[in-house]
Amino acid sequence: MKLYYAPGACSIGIHVLLEEIGKPYDAVAVKLREGAQYQPGYTAVNPKSKVPALARDDGSVLTEFPAIAYWLARTNPFAGLLPDSIDLQARTLEVLDYVVATLHMQGFGRIIRPSAFTPNAADEDAVKARGREIAGNGFALLDTLLAQQDYATGAFSIADAAIFYVSFWADRFKMILPGNVAAHYTRMNARPAVQRVLQQEGLA
Repeated sequence: MKLYYAPGACSIGIHVLLEEIGKPYDAVAVKLREGAQYQPGYTAVNPKSKVPALARDDGSVLTEFPAIAYWLARTNPFAGLLPDSIDLQARTLEVLDYVVATLHMQGFGRIIRPSAFTPNAADEDAVKARGREIAGNGFALLDTLLAQQDYATGAFSIADAAIFYVSFWADRFKMILPGNVAAHYTRMNARPAVQRVLQQEGLA
């Protein structure tokens, strides 16, 4: 397998899952700030021009965080990345989708790329503020969830890898995480797989 990632991007969550699984893989950094995602060398891998992308052993490429995370969990059941019960699997996907579609795309999307949400440069500060509001509301909901257990659906799962990457972003943007989410972030940072990824991506 080969993971195409950018240091500190949402692909860090998939990177963590690969380390949790423990099978051999290659990691290829895509220099987003230099526009490498738009160059033929990468668009041939992922024409969507974003990370993560996972090249599988059969030569096919899988894209989109939820799809890659789900595939990794189902093809590596020994790693325990999905709960056994169907109900908890559904809850795991529910949390995963909320983090990616709402906190990431709607919240941090506005904070990181406000120009994508308004044609007027004068409105960008308001767009960023709305992004922080959406992210803050999302973290508040996750805080309630994490008051009941250490991880999103009890044991560590693919949902926690998603929560980790948005918490990592919040930390980088100096946003104050609510108590239970902050404790989850601390718990995640203590996992050996996360520590290895942070070292590999030059983020430790």
